[in-house]
Amino acid sequence: MKNKRLTYTVEEAKKKLENYCAYQDRCHKEVEQKLYEMQMITQAKEVIIMHLIEYNFLNEERFAKSFARGKFRIKHWGKQRIIRELKIRDISEYNIKQALKEIADDAYFKTLELLVQKKKDIIKEENFYKKKKKIYDFLFRKGYETNLINEILNDFETRD
Repeated sequence: MKNKRLTYTVEEAKKKLENYCAYQDRCHKEVEQKLYEMQMITQAKEVIIMHLIEYNFLNEERFAKSFARGKFRIKHWGKQRIIRELKIRDISEYNIKQALKEIADDAYFKTLELLVQKKKDIIKEENFYKKKKKIYDFLFRKGYETNLINEILNDFETRD
């Protein structure tokens, strides 16, 4: 069992959270959760969060942009899934819009085509409509827009 400290001074908490934010971009909600786990009082939380913002350790726009880029590039999430996940983290509409600008349209469509092709090769279903439904469901869970999914599946339908 790990030996957890029960109390932190404001300065110790600042240093700990500076490291926490420097390691990876964080949103306010994650930092507040960390402060809650550290059992910091409300006044100390406010001082620490203001310090992190002032010294640019905590920046919601930067977090949203890196989150969107990373989830799209690594996990191949669609815009709808990224928006949903950012809203869960209480990111503002403005920052969500800025984050989505990080995803180039041509890369978005290429990724969607690539996912369809990969999934098409993997699915062993013989029935064409069941196979199409499985691909559709997969892309929908990934967060791609229904109109794009339908468009690309109809395009692949005409190629076969």
